[in-house]
Amino acid sequence: MSRPFRSTQARQALTLLASAALLWVIWPYVGAIFWSIVLAVVFAPLYRWLLRASGGRRGVAGASTLLIVAVAAGIPTMLLVLALLRQARALYADIVARRVDIGAYVGRIVDALPPAARQALESAGLDDLASLRDKLAANAVEASQYVATHLLGIGLNVFAFALGFAIMLYLFYVLLTDGGRLAAQVERFSPLEPDELGALARTFATVIRATVKGGVVMAATQGALGGVVLGALGIAAPLFWGVLFGLLSMIPAVGAGLLWAPIALYFLVTGAWWKGLGLVFFGVVVLTAVDNILRPILVGRDTHLPGSMILVTTLGGIASFGVSGVVIGPVVAAMFVAIWQLHGAGSEARR
Repeated sequence: MSRPFRSTQARQALTLLASAALLWVIWPYVGAIFWSIVLAVVFAPLYRWLLRASGGRRGVAGASTLLIVAVAAGIPTMLLVLALLRQARALYADIVARRVDIGAYVGRIVDALPPAARQALESAGLDDLASLRDKLAANAVEASQYVATHLLGIGLNVFAFALGFAIMLYLFYVLLTDGGRLAAQVERFSPLEPDELGALARTFATVIRATVKGGVVMAATQGALGGVVLGALGIAAPLFWGVLFGLLSMIPAVGAGLLWAPIALYFLVTGAWWKGLGLVFFGVVVLTAVDNILRPILVGRDTHLPGSMILVTTLGGIASFGVSGVVIGPVVAAMFVAIWQLHGAGSEARR
């Protein structure tokens, strides 16, 4: 075996080992790193405009972009969180004061069930509402005791979140100001041809922008509609439910149905037919129309991915990576398609 070959093998092994070690070290903050990349891709046009306006001063343009994003996203988010906390506190007070009697709601559902279902509840010991309420109260006490004895851990989790958020903002700034130099280094050491690497980079950026844009617009639209409709139907804390509508709407096809379907079922089994049918109409017709019209325009048209692939990869991404999977899933799918297209083009060129 020649020495150059052994030297090449050694360099490759050391490169893989160093890469694996780096990934292991940064893994606790891989979510912050990922979202910093997402922000840098989404707000790159704003940074380039500010760079031209500032006469090419990267630091000024990067800091201005960071400030604009923090103010534009941070202030509305803080106001929304404060409003949610107020509604959650009011809802909790209503439950404690029995103005919202969960036991009564459960009782209506149990009374409307067929005999076989009631027998199943009896065999599970869930037919006695008083004992069920006692069980819930005992669980609440245990939960409060758990929180009290784990305050240090909760505080550390809050600190870790704040640290990750700070890292995300810092890396966002670095990627804006030094992204061109980093991209040149990647191109230098990449085994792909420059045009192939450029095609993958464009696909990556396009899918991220389309997914984020589509997710934000869909969440805002369906969340606003859902909150208004549930408020009109007399559901307490409509802002809370509207935000939940918006979050679930990020899951294609089935997201919002996870919320409106159980509420509509409750209305129907308790005799509130018009409310139940109205909510079913809203979910099946209105929300489905919004999803079928807006999502292909905002996501599918730019990514060139079929709706079935977007659905499966989004659900798989959420299962694997949590909230970040909403973006990671479609990105992985688009990169998979793009790489196979490059492979196919290379195979045809060699024939």
